[in-house]
Amino acid sequence: MKVYKSYDDLPKIKLPGEHEIFISDSTIRDGSQMPGIVMNKGHKLKIYNFLHEIGIEKLETFVFNERDRAAVKLMFDRGYEFPEITGWARAVPADIDMVLEVDGIEETGILMSVSDSHIFDKMGLASREAAEEKYLNALQYAVDHGLRTRAHIEDMTRADNYNFVYPLIEKLLEIDPKCTIRLCDTVGFGVPFVDVDEPYGIPSMVKHIKNELGGVNIETHCHDDFGMAVANSIAGYWHGANWSSVTFLGIGERAGNAEMEKLLIFLTERVEGFDKYNLESISKFAKFLEKEIGIRIPRNKAVIGKNIFAHESGIHAAGVIKNPFTYEPFLPEKVGGERIFLVGDSSGIEVLKFKVQETLNDLMDVEITIGKDDARLKAIQKDIQKLYDKEKRVSCISDEEIRAYVEKYFLFESVVKHDMHHADGYNGDEDE
Repeated sequence: MKVYKSYDDLPKIKLPGEHEIFISDSTIRDGSQMPGIVMNKGHKLKIYNFLHEIGIEKLETFVFNERDRAAVKLMFDRGYEFPEITGWARAVPADIDMVLEVDGIEETGILMSVSDSHIFDKMGLASREAAEEKYLNALQYAVDHGLRTRAHIEDMTRADNYNFVYPLIEKLLEIDPKCTIRLCDTVGFGVPFVDVDEPYGIPSMVKHIKNELGGVNIETHCHDDFGMAVANSIAGYWHGANWSSVTFLGIGERAGNAEMEKLLIFLTERVEGFDKYNLESISKFAKFLEKEIGIRIPRNKAVIGKNIFAHESGIHAAGVIKNPFTYEPFLPEKVGGERIFLVGDSSGIEVLKFKVQETLNDLMDVEITIGKDDARLKAIQKDIQKLYDKEKRVSCISDEEIRAYVEKYFLFESVVKHDMHHADGYNGDEDE
């Protein structure tokens, strides 16, 4: 009989195939295009440092203006082996020249829009053939000038893949057999289901590029408009992709991108063989983006939300106090988080007892244990429930309020009762 009572008891999932997988970050490229935020070179350097601490293998950046290039220089000055700093360009030689001008960059992504909407409406080209010629010439130019390449196949999940995109990719791979083919789910139409083909099925597209076209490096770049970005990124790995392009917190245009932190926690905690990433700075990274960049993080956001390790409900809190495995999918310290117990309208005696003991230990600097039937504890619980019964209280009880209750019932009242007992027993003997 299998018994699952601890994190170590649970089996990990095995990734199919033998291919190694990696993460490419686009926080300072795609993420910086999120409406309403601005990243200066100091922000970008700090993000680069966090990515290095985590162990992310690659990042991409713009190099179009002096701000971008100054940030890149600061990153190179760190001397880190990873993440590798790579460029980004439109499919025009002038953009690729800008990448070539930056010392140290050896790889660039090249944007190749493939849906008819993008080819005709956005770019104003006359035909698919004109688009193909433009993209092939750009890739050839980059290769001729010594760059490793990534072909960003934009809007592939709304394109005519069999009649246009796959033949294009085949020609790209003839120019650069090691070119990373970035499958871009630009507006989130992709799905992770194995029985879905043209044009939405991420598994079928990855398998076709790998098995039929001979792609060696395949990367997913998924947007979250339908909430499927992380699932699609994982599906890419599962069916043969060796890279996924993500952003931290999923920041980016519209609904954003696949969230790095979700992908990381899934790989490290659920999948066998991913000890190479260090997640201890994830919470600090999130606080940095929230404070310095102005990203608003929902309290219930997976991995790094304030509520991910916060417990209020009586049943949940009691379970976690006895064994965190009961209701926590992974330990807070894995991501640099902190477990918090809150007292609110759904709290039971167990969490209140924990908070009262914690406060007493802090006040008196000694380990104190109280019973669940302690009359003073019951009195505090009764006072708190009165607040919610009147329906005027709409928030949890703060630590300062718990401290006031503890001082009232455990310190002040104890002193008063002791003094009254002493007065009642006084017999006039000064020595006593």
